[in-house]
Amino acid sequence: MIRYLRIAFVMSIVLGGAALLARYRVPADEPATRERVFVDEYRPMRSELMIADADGTNPRKLVPGAELDYNASFSFDDQWIVFTSERHESADLFRVRADGTGLERLTDDPAYDDQAALSPDNRQVAFVSTRDHGSTDIHVLDVASRAVRNLTNDAGGDFRPSWSPDGQLIAFTSDRGTGMPHSAGRWEHLQTTSVYLIKPDGTGLRKLPQEPETTAGSPRWSADGRRLVFYEMPVKDTFDVRGAGGDRLPSRIVSIDVATGARTVHVTGPGLNLSPQFVGPDRIAYVARTGRTAMLTFTSGEQGAASDIAQPAWSHDGRQVVYHAGQLATMHHYAYMPGTTLLSRDPGFDLVYGSGFPAVSPDGRSLVVSERTPSRDRMSLVVWDTDGTNPRRIYRDERSVMGLEWSRDGRWITFGTGSFFLERSSRPARIMVVSPDGADARAVTSGPGNAGFPSFSPDGTQIVYRFWTDVAGGLRIVDVATEAVRTLTTEYDTLPNWSPGGDRIVFNRFDKDSRFQHDEFDIYSIRPDGTDLRRLTDSEGNDSHPFYSPDGNHILWSSSRFGFKDEAPLTIFTPQPYAELFIMNADGTGQRPLTDNQYEDGTPAWQPRAGARPSQLSQVR
Repeated sequence: MIRYLRIAFVMSIVLGGAALLARYRVPADEPATRERVFVDEYRPMRSELMIADADGTNPRKLVPGAELDYNASFSFDDQWIVFTSERHESADLFRVRADGTGLERLTDDPAYDDQAALSPDNRQVAFVSTRDHGSTDIHVLDVASRAVRNLTNDAGGDFRPSWSPDGQLIAFTSDRGTGMPHSAGRWEHLQTTSVYLIKPDGTGLRKLPQEPETTAGSPRWSADGRRLVFYEMPVKDTFDVRGAGGDRLPSRIVSIDVATGARTVHVTGPGLNLSPQFVGPDRIAYVARTGRTAMLTFTSGEQGAASDIAQPAWSHDGRQVVYHAGQLATMHHYAYMPGTTLLSRDPGFDLVYGSGFPAVSPDGRSLVVSERTPSRDRMSLVVWDTDGTNPRRIYRDERSVMGLEWSRDGRWITFGTGSFFLERSSRPARIMVVSPDGADARAVTSGPGNAGFPSFSPDGTQIVYRFWTDVAGGLRIVDVATEAVRTLTTEYDTLPNWSPGGDRIVFNRFDKDSRFQHDEFDIYSIRPDGTDLRRLTDSEGNDSHPFYSPDGNHILWSSSRFGFKDEAPLTIFTPQPYAELFIMNADGTGQRPLTDNQYEDGTPAWQPRAGARPSQLSQVR
């Protein structure tokens, strides 16, 4: 197993003005003994726990270090704080005293553990984990023995557990039984959550009433155990709320009498109001988010200063608050550099950050990415050495540059440039080729229609790509020398990848075929002559970004089949339950995940082993 040298340092290189940071680097002189896959992953650069006075004044760091720590909560006696940390790479649970001493690890599992809440007697921890099914269930940990049991054990996602003050009930939210409906006119998912109650022994499950067409989240108990407070918003907004400007959408702070079901609306109107908690009999604290800042706010009228905070939790005496800082400011911060290692569940794989649409040269020595900077996101091509050094920009465009691939002899890079999402009807994209030094850039498609996400045939004479107009779509194949185009498919197909042997093309299809259970993107393969169409995946959740291994025996892809890891409005700037990296055999068998985290893992690229000889068949001119 490769030993990683963990280094926290900032490498200042001027590439679009961005400072590039490497958290974990692989020593250059250590041979690669495992398979290496580059992947684009959205995650924050910083997430540190802060403890402050109840209104956010006098903040101080709770736990030293530069690790990713988040989702903290106080014990009932306010002596302990439990939280999630990735200081040992996977998301695990820790506890620490409120003065920052006595740090202790509570779970040690490669699965995703998060959103912990201590029982009133401090003997048990209710938390969210994917360790059984891949989707999230509420689990209970015995602190003394470290024994863990699955409390909810049901399909769908369960989130944000909260113990009643007498320890007899646990409130939580769940999207069980709701499926993952699509946002209107889109393929991204909405989320419908409701508040549930369950006894700590797993019996007595019941759903609390809520308004129609709403989602409810983050329940917390009143001190007398009679009421639960939570936020509530329209289901239809649970996609838009995760994007830019989503903080302007309406959400309410509501409490409910657990015995009678009587509702009280405490906060209403525009603005994203989250994470409510009783801090007195008639006083509720919550966070109001605006863009990349948030403000601690109280129903009694006080407000703290706007800052980069998220998921606040107040002490039970109402005097202190703990929250994580840094995620809002550094999510999608464009600062990871190629060479940053990521956590893999499979010891046979090294997963390495590769920025936007990474593509590895056939000799395994160079990596081209669509450069991501705050000011010019994905508008340039940058070639790096695969150890994360020697960056050089080879191409820049005024429009987006996406979908990158090398020819098999390493002489050419193909990519799409244009408008791939917004304005794709009025500003069509085209397929380009360029040499790795930036010379001889030219378009190989023209005319109306939106062309993108290209892939070379093994001999380099053809490129398969996604084609789209308002009335037509599918996959097309262009002859690189003559620019003659032929139709391969006519369905809603995208992201093709040509197999190394040349005999098949794998791609995405959004299929409404009633013979299949789910209306989602799935992975298909087809022969280059349009025959022998095969469906390789069929899951509840989108399967996307398929990519062949260098030997053609396996396919990497991303899947959202495990659903959301948290309540959608809390998932900062991540527009869908997105997406674990998976691997399967080329015929669709043997499907298994390689990652288990709350981040977006997409556009994988398998690095050929060192010393591999590139094909000499490419004839791009």
